[in-house]
Amino acid sequence: MKNTILSFLCALLPFVGFAQDSLDYNLNDFVFSASRWCRHSESQPVKVTRISFEGANVFNPQTAADMLGLTGEVFIQKSQYGGGSPMIRGFATNRLLYSIDGVRMNSAIFRAGNIQNVISLDPFAIEETEVLFGPGAVSYGSDAIGGAMVFKTLQPCLATGERPVAYGSATVRTATASNELTAHVHAGVGWKRLALLTSFTTSSFDDLEQGLHGPEEYIMPYIVVPGINADGELEDRVVANGDKRRQSPSGYKQHNFMQKVRYAPTAEWNLEYAFHFSETSEYARYDRHQRVRDGLPRYAEWSYGPQKWMMNHLRVEHVGGGAVYDSLRVNLALQRFEESRISRDLNKPTRETQSEKVDAWSANVDFLKELSDDITLFYGAEYVQNNVRSKGVATDVLTGADEPMAARYPKARWYSAGVYAQAEWHITNRLNAAAGVRYNHYGIDNDFSTAGYDVPFAPKQSASAGSVSGNIGVNWRPVAGWLFRVNYARGFRAPNVDDMGKLFDSVDGCVTVPNPSLKPEYADNFEIGIAKRFGSFLTADVTAYYTHLDNAIVRRDYTFDGSPTMEYGGEVCRVQALQNAAVANVWGVQAAVDARFAKWFYANARVSWQRGREELDNGDESPSRHVAPLFGRAAIGYKCDRLTVEAFTAFQADCSADDMPEEEKEKTEFYALDKDGNAYSPAWLTLNVRASYRFAGGLSLNATFENLTDRRYRPYSCGISAPGRNMTVSVTYNL
Repeated sequence: MKNTILSFLCALLPFVGFAQDSLDYNLNDFVFSASRWCRHSESQPVKVTRISFEGANVFNPQTAADMLGLTGEVFIQKSQYGGGSPMIRGFATNRLLYSIDGVRMNSAIFRAGNIQNVISLDPFAIEETEVLFGPGAVSYGSDAIGGAMVFKTLQPCLATGERPVAYGSATVRTATASNELTAHVHAGVGWKRLALLTSFTTSSFDDLEQGLHGPEEYIMPYIVVPGINADGELEDRVVANGDKRRQSPSGYKQHNFMQKVRYAPTAEWNLEYAFHFSETSEYARYDRHQRVRDGLPRYAEWSYGPQKWMMNHLRVEHVGGGAVYDSLRVNLALQRFEESRISRDLNKPTRETQSEKVDAWSANVDFLKELSDDITLFYGAEYVQNNVRSKGVATDVLTGADEPMAARYPKARWYSAGVYAQAEWHITNRLNAAAGVRYNHYGIDNDFSTAGYDVPFAPKQSASAGSVSGNIGVNWRPVAGWLFRVNYARGFRAPNVDDMGKLFDSVDGCVTVPNPSLKPEYADNFEIGIAKRFGSFLTADVTAYYTHLDNAIVRRDYTFDGSPTMEYGGEVCRVQALQNAAVANVWGVQAAVDARFAKWFYANARVSWQRGREELDNGDESPSRHVAPLFGRAAIGYKCDRLTVEAFTAFQADCSADDMPEEEKEKTEFYALDKDGNAYSPAWLTLNVRASYRFAGGLSLNATFENLTDRRYRPYSCGISAPGRNMTVSVTYNL
């Protein structure tokens, strides 16, 4: 069955793909993610995928995570509807880096488990996105092991003449699978020296409906209705779910705001201040609501509290510095992250809330210097400091009384300082090379005296270490239309507060405890790519890669105060901790094809195949957790003047029980079960149609019909099913 599905997909790929508008793929693109400066793509020996503002908004993705999924090269995991955790080349979460307008978004509490911080970004306010595949440590420091996602938000525009320029856009969108209602507006005005830009988006999502045809295991047969009866007694009612398509609770709301001010006193100087704010409502973690104990739901409540992200960002740019640099860019930023976890066991009166706040200060300075007509030097420095505050509160839902409980993290300070240099050398008209090196020093101070529990070591712990990373690669264009690239890159990830200081229940019967002795992990990546343009008709690109992760930080059995078990949450749990206890290897192939027919017709496809193995504590090997099965997207379409019509598909091969990672085999609550009762992830394929039309006067209409066959499916590692048959309609007016 598996081979049949793969053969069908391979046969399908030449004919269908995802929208060409959604990805600007061209051998002559300009990209900025590889060096932090805008450079010609042919000078970069690494694979970079670019998503334009116009292309992304043709699809109107609900979140920035969904926007990344449009590439067909980034796999998106969701534990709940209000989620989206990218997986790139077998790595995820704190082994991937997010950069917003040159500012590092990763905080000291980015965890090894799935995260949803990327949804704090507003896809309507993102001008351009680039995905840099493979280690990007030289430019971005710690965490960029599997890749870096580099977001550039909308920029205020200055007037080119004496008269001011005004521009803007407004969009209203609805979707049937979740009764979504989204409204967005952004507007700007620019003079010769001063420009302003404001953006606001609000969204509301009801419970998500899944498809009608698919595995019965994806249907949650019950809904828990928590409450207190008229007599003041706790009464959690478990009622039958009368609508098997409804995934309840999963709905949520979100608001995004951005304000920018730009000032250019001269042609050489540019100053920009930006304020970003994002907030979600409280939203249920749907996969936890599927956990069962003694035949009943384990939880009456399990939600993430409102996820908040704020950033104050000042950018200063200067061109023409003389002997030291030709271009200078300084980024100063203060970010604040707020998140919390709220849970209560069924028919238990104690609601447990763990909340975290992180203040993240950062300063980057980047220089560009043309040493000669053939050699360009990029260099710079970065300093990042995160201050973490965490607390735990246990609330009696009957009396409202609060009392302290164990916090998820200690009070902590995490910092990182780095310097880097990289160069591009145009050896000949057909051959160029790039190389770079970075030195990074990190430190962490944990104060467990504020964590609400005793530790079997000194309550104040500190650690620090240095890391050296680098890259070297070449691009060769033997004849017009051909491009060969070879690259080696070494990346690292410094342990953060989540690694070294966390206390939480990872799975039923296990509790993860702090481990202050962690060291950095390192990744060595080798890749080779070939791209070919066949006239103006066809472009193809294939990249093969291999990554070796050493000193990998993984969760293993552990002892706490000399014992392999401890009491946590009212039960005796097996003790585990994150440890430098394994190696991992990931290898794969990424392929892309773009074709045009008879001026108005196009077809394209993206497919990613990958495999990975990681070492277990007993010396055996297991498939890597974040290595997704074969997946991709494909489309065939017609585009002429104002009208675009397209049929497209998204697909994933199956992951059999034998191929499931050991850690995933235990999560039977949200996987399908094979004939032997073992968890596995079935293959799936969706058929979809979209159309858009631009009317005269700036008005445009988009309509997408997704999952036409109403399949009930869950992408690998997801705790919630994807939408069933769904119609999305949006109306946009551009000023």
